[in-house]
Amino acid sequence: MDRLDGRAHLMIVSDLNNTMVDHQDAENISLLRFNALWESEYRYNSLLVFSTGTQPISYKKLRKRRPLPTPDITILSLGTEIFYGESMVPDDDWEHYLNRKWDRDVVIEETAKFPQLSLQPPEKQRPLNVGFYLNKDHAEEVMKSLPKLLANRGVDVKFVYGGGFWFDVIPSSAGKGEALVYLQKKFKSEGKLPINTLVCGDSGNDVEMFRVPDVYGVVVSNAHEELPQWYAQNCKDHPKIVHATERCADGIIQAIAHFKLGPDKSPRDAMDFSGLELGSSDPVHEVVMFYLLYERWRRAEVENSDSIILQNMKSITHPTGIIVHPSGVVRSLPESIDAFAPCYGDQQGKRFRVWVDRVCSSRMGSDAWLVKFHKWELSDEGRHCCLTSTLWNAKPEAPEEFALVRVHQTWLDGYAAKDQPAFIF
Repeated sequence: MDRLDGRAHLMIVSDLNNTMVDHQDAENISLLRFNALWESEYRYNSLLVFSTGTQPISYKKLRKRRPLPTPDITILSLGTEIFYGESMVPDDDWEHYLNRKWDRDVVIEETAKFPQLSLQPPEKQRPLNVGFYLNKDHAEEVMKSLPKLLANRGVDVKFVYGGGFWFDVIPSSAGKGEALVYLQKKFKSEGKLPINTLVCGDSGNDVEMFRVPDVYGVVVSNAHEELPQWYAQNCKDHPKIVHATERCADGIIQAIAHFKLGPDKSPRDAMDFSGLELGSSDPVHEVVMFYLLYERWRRAEVENSDSIILQNMKSITHPTGIIVHPSGVVRSLPESIDAFAPCYGDQQGKRFRVWVDRVCSSRMGSDAWLVKFHKWELSDEGRHCCLTSTLWNAKPEAPEEFALVRVHQTWLDGYAAKDQPAFIF
């Protein structure tokens, strides 16, 4: 929460499965489009929050399978757990607050009286969330009778039902909406309430977020039937909530454009495959575009011409620039680019993607910028990541543009490549 000096320009609060992540998109195209947009246009002045019913173990597994950008805040287990940063520091105050009128043992005892309920697997259970499977034909009956039994035992709960079969019992003060309100109050007390907030969802357990005052909202086109039904009954003419015509992350980008919340053109779209032009005065934008060119060169999605290398990649590198490979080998940047040139199309038709995450820039003087990020590659050989630092200097002949002077890479623990190509960037 301290990453930004002032108020966030935009805070996106998104559900994960079937909202940010499209499980029908094996190539992760929509997620990669959002990732490039977020890192190039929003990371430096905005906040990303994932709010999901997923438990910590499942969330970490999902992050290993999909190219998710690193969120600033993670709300898990249907709003019963809040974590900060990549290291996922828990919010203990939130946990203490929710425990006031909660007794998990009592919830287990009373729900056992309903044969319609079957417990979800142990890995799906959390201290403040008891999860069940419940057929929608029996949902109304259970939700009408169970509250009285629990209230008589002094336990104050709420039910979250979604997807036609997920049924969760959580503290009455918990939930995706309540967790968001809690965060808003924390930001406001620090004078850092985001200027705009966009909530994004696909199922009934996201309704609470749309009810938070003064937020924008998007129901993605592939939403479960209960959420579009709720939207039609409550928000069809709502000026701040829209039902997207695009799926998942593409629907989120569509909402950014619809509400005019900021840039909505992903760098993955703002290019002609026959050639890429690098020339921005923004080093962060250069980093994103550089690695998009790297990916598309190896996938043979740009023209096979030396001009692509010479006019684009070399145009933003200093003639005496160097790269420190994760192995410790030091090479000149121009030599690395030359060594990279013959690898045109070596990943054509293969599962090969490159993306950057956690891009962070800082000014090192009037004419220099330091840009740090995680550079990920996904291929048939596996998934690996370099912790990368780059130094950019203003060009003497064009002070508004920057040249890449130095690249230093180290492997992220557990994600080193088995075969280390000499041309790796």
